[in-house]
Amino acid sequence: MVFKNMMKDNIQLLKADGTESNEMKASVQDGKIYLMKSDILIESGDFIKRKMSNGGIETFEVITPGFYEGIQSIPAHYQMKVKKLGMPEAEKAIQSITYNISGSNARVNNNSTDNSYNIINNDLVSKIEDLRTELNNNNNNLSNKVKEESLEIVVAVEEECKKEKPNKVVVRSLVRSLPAIESITTIGASIVSMLN
Repeated sequence: MVFKNMMKDNIQLLKADGTESNEMKASVQDGKIYLMKSDILIESGDFIKRKMSNGGIETFEVITPGFYEGIQSIPAHYQMKVKKLGMPEAEKAIQSITYNISGSNARVNNNSTDNSYNIINNDLVSKIEDLRTELNNNNNNLSNKVKEESLEIVVAVEEECKKEKPNKVVVRSLVRSLPAIESITTIGASIVSMLN
């Protein structure tokens, strides 16, 4: 319990494969970081990001993990030897992390502009726009709140339709949650019928 009271710093572990841990409590000292956890693997070459209460961030490279098994009242823990990285070193080190990404239309833009685009059926795009137009139509007597919520649902429908293999059940459920107005229901049914 005494050790936990000493853990005042908020840190995150950044692995070489791009994964980040949840925020953890630790004690950051000159050249060392103490972490009272044993359910996480820390290896030489990993990075520790310290978030300070003043909004600043420090980055450290793990030189020696220094894992110690628990003994009597002292739990298993890390006494890491670390090297504090300056801003240019930290940015370079973090930029060299490999990110593994999967999924439909997955991409990463790191210090670059995304000029790519997704192609979805033009008729489907047209129907989604018709749905937006109909929701914004003043003749349907929808409150602003209902319109706003409905337009958020349309965005979700559009995002699902952009996927390589849109889930028809998901789109059908989203469309069914729209206001039960004949024109909206008809357009929604058309959208669902266009999916494979």
